[in-house]
Amino acid sequence: MLQKIKNYIKKHPKRFVVIGILVIWYFFSLPKPLFNDPTATIIETRKGELLGAKIAKDGQWRFPETDSVPHKFKQCIIAFEDQQFYRHPGFNPVAMVEAMGENIEAGKIVRGGSTITQQVIRLARKGKKRTYIEKLKELILATRLELGVSKENILKLYASHAPFGGNVVGIDIAAWRYFGLPAYQLSWAESATLAVLPNAPSLIYPGKNQSRLLKKRNRVLQILLEQETIDSLTYELSISESLPQKPYFLPQTSPHFLDNLARKHNGKRVQTTIDVTLQKQVNQVVKQHYEVLKQNEVHNMAVLVIDVDSREVLSYVGNTPTDKNHQKDVDIVVANRSTGSTLKPLLYAAMMDKGELLPEQLVSDIPTVIAGYNPKNFDESYSGAVPANRALARSLNVPAVRLLQQYGLQRFRDKLNAFRIKGLKYNADHYGLSLIVGGAEGNLWDLCKTYAGFAGTLNHYQSSSSEYFTKEFVEPIVLAKNKVDFGKKIAQKQVYGAGSIWLTFEAMKKVNRPEGDEAWEFYDSSREIAWKTGTSFGNRDAWAIGVSQKHVVGIWIGNADGEGRPELTGLNAAAPVLFDVFNLLPNAKWFPAPYDDLVEVTTCTKSGFLASSNCPSKKMYVPDSGNRTKPCTFHQLVHLDMTQQYRVNSSCEPVMDIIHKPWFVLPPLQEYFFKTNNAEYRSLPPYRSDCIKETQEKMDFIFPKANSSMYLPKGFDGKINEVILKIAHTNPETQVFWYLDDQFIGTTKQFHEMPVSPKPGKHIITVLDEKGNELKRNIEIKR
Repeated sequence: MLQKIKNYIKKHPKRFVVIGILVIWYFFSLPKPLFNDPTATIIETRKGELLGAKIAKDGQWRFPETDSVPHKFKQCIIAFEDQQFYRHPGFNPVAMVEAMGENIEAGKIVRGGSTITQQVIRLARKGKKRTYIEKLKELILATRLELGVSKENILKLYASHAPFGGNVVGIDIAAWRYFGLPAYQLSWAESATLAVLPNAPSLIYPGKNQSRLLKKRNRVLQILLEQETIDSLTYELSISESLPQKPYFLPQTSPHFLDNLARKHNGKRVQTTIDVTLQKQVNQVVKQHYEVLKQNEVHNMAVLVIDVDSREVLSYVGNTPTDKNHQKDVDIVVANRSTGSTLKPLLYAAMMDKGELLPEQLVSDIPTVIAGYNPKNFDESYSGAVPANRALARSLNVPAVRLLQQYGLQRFRDKLNAFRIKGLKYNADHYGLSLIVGGAEGNLWDLCKTYAGFAGTLNHYQSSSSEYFTKEFVEPIVLAKNKVDFGKKIAQKQVYGAGSIWLTFEAMKKVNRPEGDEAWEFYDSSREIAWKTGTSFGNRDAWAIGVSQKHVVGIWIGNADGEGRPELTGLNAAAPVLFDVFNLLPNAKWFPAPYDDLVEVTTCTKSGFLASSNCPSKKMYVPDSGNRTKPCTFHQLVHLDMTQQYRVNSSCEPVMDIIHKPWFVLPPLQEYFFKTNNAEYRSLPPYRSDCIKETQEKMDFIFPKANSSMYLPKGFDGKINEVILKIAHTNPETQVFWYLDDQFIGTTKQFHEMPVSPKPGKHIITVLDEKGNELKRNIEIKR
């Protein structure tokens, strides 16, 4: 046989070359890929539920090629288009002869004899005229397709690229557009309707061609009945179903999430981590709150829900259902905004982790000026001194700024690098101390990622015999095929220890909840959530981020254009949304205490410092490094007479009659504000008049602040008003003498306030009490 071939080649070399060229052409005649049309970007759940789609670049609704052809549609399309599909080699000679006869008799092409395989070729060779020459080419290419591709894959190609009317291409999108369902959920009647459309896609048009379409559909159903593919009952029920009247809108469950993924996965079908049920519920929560917020001209909101264990994004709402005039297309989840107070827990944890702060340690909350920066609390009031955990729970700005100065601005800025918050682009000097109260920018994605890392640290520490992971603050996962990589287990903490994080969460758990949820802690079934609100300067941004053992929920509310609105605060606006979203999630137990990273110490019950010998004390757990903090200095041993109403000393009282008693004493300025909020606080008793008094600090300025500049206020009548100078004195009954630039201006007693009208320029305020204690303060009056 081989010798005969060789002899043939020798006798007919040209013929052999021609045949060889034809064989090679035949082998390579099909382009790869067969279809190269742009496709829509599709996002689904891991179960294949459609979340949203973005139209293809050419304006066609064309989904990526289907994974499988639904059984009902397959039976319908074969029955209608090509009943010999599984038996022919790509073309059907009998059907072609019959079609040619009918066309000759009619004098025009009235019927095609093309198989499904030939139709796939014709769809791939778009724009070609339907002539007999073209059909011959389709026939040849169809046989080549049959040789290289299985019948099932040919059906997939047809189902994915067949036209279904208008700009609808493919069974997957056609099922959604005409029936609002995924293709595998279509009934026999719906599948039959779609099966006839590629043959005449113009039949789908609301209010037109209904009778023709109905006849074609019922004809397919009749064939299925005759083939015993469906029974008579199914047939009767199917022909009674109505036809589609108008196109359905595609699901757009998370449009901003879709836009985000489309940048990296354009034209692909992407399975995501989104929980479709939760996403729809969160969408409803956002819509309900948006309807209320827009009455205050607040138009934008973002919500992010992350699973702590898997770091999967379960819900992603990039914005409210507003309009283009209010930037509805802006994805707020990844937009950098002022962080407000959301970084305060990071500082609190950092200081505890280094043994520089204890949970209940008193921190100063007094009027403060640092290098010209004058921080203020949100309500512009002061507590004098407040426990650190309470300062965090109340989100007080002044204590946070003072703690940042104590910890070190550059040191904290370096610590923040571990969390990879992309909005933090500048060095420490650029932000200054305002870094901790909203002077920096970050986005909801990065902040939720950071809080999830905190929660994950606690969970892993508990489940791994007190170990940490090297990549705890990993990026959240959005693709279903991906798994988070936490890195390696190590004994040493990477950022913060579990003990400091747990105590930070304990403080955040005690934040006052929004109106209507105040009694949460009295219910055994109530949710234990560590949460933090934040409000930026000018009420431009309202934040709320909450953490449970299983989930992190982040909320941002405001206007995308940066316009601030009255009453827009984290507590009033964002916190109610936070708890509404948490109510959609399964309840979780509270984080167990990481005792291996905690140590029990004795602390002062009033100051929160390590207890000194003069302190009333209690036991509490603090981070392992917490036993290095300094002992309490606020308790001093005072000497009282027998009535305990006056202080005495050996100059006026026999030593045997002196009562020695520990006394909690704050510095004058702290005491001034502390007394207004703590009725139980008792100032030091005065010395008895016959005693020689010991020297001590007596007073401090409330206003003006050190080296401050000010303008004299104007009244409604346009006249320049006086400015009020004010001090705090440990003994208000003491007479105080006031001087402006060494010129006596008056005395005060009980209420130490002095109105003055100095001329523009620099001045020195001097205050002298009747016991000789003196204070000076430099000020500058500007025009």
